[in-house]
Amino acid sequence: MTTENIHLVVPCFRESGRIGGFLPELCQTMQAIGGVRVLVVEDGSDVDEVHRMSDIIEDLRGKYGCLLPLKVLPENLGKGGAVYAGWAEHGGADWLAFVDADGSCSAPEVARLLKMTSGKTAIFASRVKMLGRRVERLFKRHLLGRIYATLVSEILNIPVYDSQCGLKMVPRAAFERISNRLKVHGFAFDVELMVALLDTGCHIEEVPIDWHETPGGKVRLLRDSWLMAMDILKIRAARSGWKLPA
Repeated sequence: MTTENIHLVVPCFRESGRIGGFLPELCQTMQAIGGVRVLVVEDGSDVDEVHRMSDIIEDLRGKYGCLLPLKVLPENLGKGGAVYAGWAEHGGADWLAFVDADGSCSAPEVARLLKMTSGKTAIFASRVKMLGRRVERLFKRHLLGRIYATLVSEILNIPVYDSQCGLKMVPRAAFERISNRLKVHGFAFDVELMVALLDTGCHIEEVPIDWHETPGGKVRLLRDSWLMAMDILKIRAARSGWKLPA
């Protein structure tokens, strides 16, 4: 079974030490299922890091035709900024997707969810232990994640279990309707993306996945949780102009 035409972005900031264990399997898996292009976006890391990442990408491009040349951003835009910069290079793909570079969402899980893309429903991976899925996560991160998801649900009045899992797929047509409204480029960009999609009529399906904690993450729990909470309030304030007329 092949997927629809999908443009899959892997946002990176100082990830050369972790992506080497994930990207080869991801490329091999995407090439096997077909219909997917993979684009790694280097989000303004230093020159040495860019060279290391370039070496990794060029080596793999000799083996996997699905892997595009590395896209290097001249400055750090944040995770959301890197994803959106990568999505801008979609080349006419029907679907836009991203997956975190650390491999917490494995290549087989990426493939499983990509094969669910059809119609006009966005697919958001969710770290919930149900339907036989396995989630291996540090307790403190799980606890903060649940608190954050509850804040998102209550402040924005939307039902969501996990807004921050690093694997999402969006119909390009739905994204293009909202792209000029998206202002949050940090770790809370997922929330703004989700809210804008819902408010403009795009249904979102949360799909449980197998997920395992990978050491070396860039999120600083206390500081970034506070900044993400502030972004939620900004998103709530901006929502009044998002809904399309009936």
